[in-house]
This record gives sequence, structure tokens and C-alpha cells, in this order.
Amino acid sequence: MTVRLEDLSSVVREAQYAVRGPIVARAQELERQGREIVYCNIGNPQALQQRPLSWVRQVLALAEYPELLERMPAGTFPDDVVATARLVLRQSGHGLGAYTDSKGMRFVREAVADFIRRRDGIAADPEAIYLTDGASKGVQTALRILVAGARDGILTPVPQYPLYSASIALLGGAQVPYQLDEGSGWRLSREALERACEGASAGGVRVRAIVVINPGNPTGAVLDEKNVEMVLGFAREHHLSVLADEVYQENVYRPGDRFVSFASALERRGIRDVSLFSFHSVSKGILGECGHRGGYFECRNVPEDVLEEITKLQSISLCANSVGQVVTYLLVRPPRPGDPSFALHEKERSGILDDLRRKAAIVADGLNAANGITCQLVAGAMYAFPRITLPPGVTDSAYCLALLEETGICVVPGSGFGQAPGTAHFRTTILPPIDRIGAVVKKIAEFHVSFCRKMTADGGR
Repeated sequence: MTVRLEDLSSVVREAQYAVRGPIVARAQELERQGREIVYCNIGNPQALQQRPLSWVRQVLALAEYPELLERMPAGTFPDDVVATARLVLRQSGHGLGAYTDSKGMRFVREAVADFIRRRDGIAADPEAIYLTDGASKGVQTALRILVAGARDGILTPVPQYPLYSASIALLGGAQVPYQLDEGSGWRLSREALERACEGASAGGVRVRAIVVINPGNPTGAVLDEKNVEMVLGFAREHHLSVLADEVYQENVYRPGDRFVSFASALERRGIRDVSLFSFHSVSKGILGECGHRGGYFECRNVPEDVLEEITKLQSISLCANSVGQVVTYLLVRPPRPGDPSFALHEKERSGILDDLRRKAAIVADGLNAANGITCQLVAGAMYAFPRITLPPGVTDSAYCLALLEETGICVVPGSGFGQAPGTAHFRTTILPPIDRIGAVVKKIAEFHVSFCRKMTADGGR
């Protein structure tokens, strides 16, 4: 007997992930037909021509093929690259083709702990750090231990990255949305959190945790220190755990803004009764190594017996992929001043960040210049989430599909992330190359005007 759709679990059928939904499937079909598609649906930097860092690829080349270390002429790679590759091979014990510890290679976890210490000026325990196949796997693990049934709720921002809504749905839990304030730059307010909690309690849902994405996806907002501390105070008062999605911590563009980690605020305030799960990834920032699936999550104020259960969950999948673990090491241990690779690394790093900063401004300014589109400042991350005025009866999904068919630009409907009732949005990345991003924005703006004119004339059909 073949498996039938109706045989599948209802949570599988009901889970949605808009970032790679039907519009993306249509984009891929058009691409197979020979159309040129600009994939602005997902934060996939290298797919949009962001170059890999030389540091990462040189170390990986040697670590993946150790014979090169003995065969290549002296000076082929910088000395610190060679030394790092040798360290990786020595510390991994059996090369990169073998399983590792379930938590991940110890030397990488120690490097992550040192990274946190240098970033925040606080201690970190390598035994409370888990290496994962990208931040997404860490998020799913944390949700797995927090959601035990249909009445366990997780506070998630609206708009949110659909990893959270999809994962909560698959676990059979309850998503408890809290609305971000678009009019004030997607501000996170205590009032919105209280309203969401009260509504959940009235419906018989026990809220277990709050998700915060900082810098924001899809909003591009950056939380300040007061916001971070407010969330921790709220979590403490309501006996909640905190899931801090901090994968865009290097992507901060607005002068005067800075990334403030939840771990630093937690330790600064001496909070010991709020469990914190913090996530980071090699996919974003300046690396853009999405395909290598590397990342980590750190646990704070999590009891030892709970950590043992997390380790058990990790062991069911044996371990994160070893190459992703090495890329995580290279993320947290970049070349340092005086190292042979330092000058090139800094040049590549600053070039990527400068381009992203310029593209963030080009996208926001260009969309705001279009009649019927309003875009908040892109202060961080890799996305804009502009609000669009549509003719009556027209959905954001229909709009995004028409944009794809007419221009070849693939974006995601705002409904896939959540949005205030009566509003419509789409999410686009700011990642197309600097010499093309202006043309992409111009096409979107021109399409919007012509689409709305046509649909108004046709009565929304």
C-alpha cells in the first residue's frame, strides 16, 4: 500500500514555510524554462554573488584534503591558514569524515565560549554549548524541550521568521503572537507582550517561552539595551524561558546602533531564574556559508538534568556535520592582528559590510519613493519588509506571484510571516549585487504602480 496524504499527521499537513513555498516553486519552474530569476526570497548571500571569505575556504581546502599539507609548495597558503588546518585535523582526531561528540567537537565549543567572553566580557561554559547544523536545528531542539502539548504556548513576534510557526505547529504546540509596532520602526513593547500573554491565558494556553529575533527577520530592526532588558524582566515576571535568535549580530548598519546580546544583559543584571537559549549561525553575518550548515546554541540558567536531556536529543542525530562545525570555529576564531591572513580578512569583511550597508539604504529609499509602498529603515539583518497598498480583493500572495511572472523577482508574501490585520507586505532580501540592486528595486516600484492600476481597472480580478 502506498502512503496517502490523508494518512499523514495533521501537524505535517498544516505546517507552512513560506520562504520556500509555492511562489518559490513557480520561480524554479520558470527558471527551468529559461527565465532569469532573482531570488530575493531567502537570506542566501552566496547565491546572490557574495564571495566566500578566503580564510574559510583556504582552511577548509586543507582540512578536507590533508594530503595538500604535505604536497603543496611552501607559501601556497598563508602560515596561519596552514597552522589552523593542522589544528583542526589534530583536534578532530579522525579527520572530517568521522562522527564527532554529540555536542560537537570540544575545541570548537571552547572557541565559541571564548568568543562569547570576548564579545560580552562574561564567562561561558563549553559544556553548555551545542554545535548544530545551522541555527535552525538549535531552535528546533529548544522548542522540542519546551513544547509538551497543545496547551504549551511560545510567544513569537509578528512578523516572525516562519521557522518558529512551522516548528511549533509540528510539535503540536500553540503559537502566541505578539505584534511589533511598524509605525515606530518595528518597536517591541511591553504592552504588546502583556496583551499576548493575557490572551493566551484566557484561552487556556500556558506560555512557556518568548522568541526574540535580534536583529529582526523580516523587519531589519535592531533592539537597544533597554529593549533587551525589558524582555528579560518580562520573562522573569511571567516565568518564561527566552529564545534569542541572534544570527544577524554582525549585520548592523545604522550609525549609533550596536548589537546587545541577551547573555550579556542577563549576566549584567545577575538574573539566575530565566533560562536563556541563544543561537548563532555561519549562514549570515559576513560568512554567508548557508550550505555548510554550521551554528551553535548556548544555554544559560538551564539545570544539569535538563542539559542531559538536550544532549540525549542531540545524540539521536549523532552529531552536527563536521565541516559545519569547523566553519563555526572559523567564524569565532578569525585571523587576529599580526596574523598573515588578517589584512585580507579585514578587507573582505569590511567590503561585505559596506556593500550591505549601502544596499540596505538603496532598498529602503527606493521602495519609499514608490507610490503605495512604505518601507521602514533597514537597520540590520538582510531584509526589508515593506508595506504595500493593494486594490480591494487582491492578496499579497497574488501580488508576489504577479511580480515574479512579470519581472522574474521572487519575494515572499507578508502573510507567510504574519502581519497586522488589514495590512499587506512582502519580504525581500537586500542581497542582490551592488551593481544590480538599484535595478531590482526600480523594477519592483514600477511593477507596483502598473499592477495596482491594472487591478483597479479590472475590479481586482
